[in-house]
Amino acid sequence: MNGPIDLEWYRLAAAYLFVLLPLAIVKWKGINRERDIAVAAFRMTVQLILVGYLLQYVFVNAHPLYTIVLVGIMVAFSIRTVLNRAKRKAGPRLRRWIALSMMTGILFSIAYFILVIIGLKPWYEPRYVIPIAGMIVGNSMTGIALGVNTLMEGMESRRAHIEAALMLGATPKQACRDVANQAFDDAMLPTIHSMLGMGIVFLPGMMTGQILGGASPLVAIEYQIAVMLSMLGSVALSALMFAQFGYRFYFNSRQQLESGESPVQ
Repeated sequence: MNGPIDLEWYRLAAAYLFVLLPLAIVKWKGINRERDIAVAAFRMTVQLILVGYLLQYVFVNAHPLYTIVLVGIMVAFSIRTVLNRAKRKAGPRLRRWIALSMMTGILFSIAYFILVIIGLKPWYEPRYVIPIAGMIVGNSMTGIALGVNTLMEGMESRRAHIEAALMLGATPKQACRDVANQAFDDAMLPTIHSMLGMGIVFLPGMMTGQILGGASPLVAIEYQIAVMLSMLGSVALSALMFAQFGYRFYFNSRQQLESGESPVQ
C-alpha cells in the first residue's frame, strides 16, 4: 500500500457515530449540550469541505498571492479568536498590541521554517506553506490566548499589590513583573506539555498524516520535530512581546495605574 486509503462516502458517514455517542451521553446525563455538539459537528463538516475545495484549487493553481492571502486570513482569524476569548475587555491600544505581537511571532516562525529550515523553492508552494502555517497558527493561538487572559486578569486581581509597589517607589515594569512573567509562563505551558507527551503518549497530527500519505516515518518525524520547535518559537516570541510590554497600556502618561477593565485608550 503506497498511498492513503480513500474513504467512500458511506464509510465517512459511519464516523458520525462518534457524534451520536456524546449526544446520547449528554441526553442521558441531563447536560444541556446537545445543540453545541450538533452545531460544532455541522460547522466542522461544512468548513472542512469548503476548505478542501479551496485548497484543491490553490494547490493546482499555485500563486504567491493565493498563499499570502490564505496565510493572512489564518493569522487574522487567530487574532480575532484570541481577542474574543479574552475574559475581560481590552482597549483599542491593547488590542492592537496583541495583534502585533501575534503577527510578529507567527509570521517570523512561518517564514523561518519555510525559507531556512526546509528551504522551499518556490517559497510560496501552497502544499507546504498552508498546512505548516495552519499548525503554527493554531497552536500559537491556544497558548497566546491563555497568556492574554492571565495578564488581563492579573492586572485586575493584583491591582492592590501593584499600587502598593508603585507607592514604595517601584517602576511600572517592576510592579508588574510577576504578572507579566506568569502570563508568559501560562502562554508557554500548552506547547511544552504537548512536546513532553509527543511520541510516547500520542502521535501528532502532522506525523500521522504524512505516514498515512505514504511518507517514511523517519521523514515524518523530522518534519514534526521542526514544526514543534517552530511552534515553540512562535509562542515564545509572541508571548514575550505581549507580556513584557502589554502591561504598559494599563498606565497613563503619568505612570498611574488605570482600571484593569478599561485600560488606557
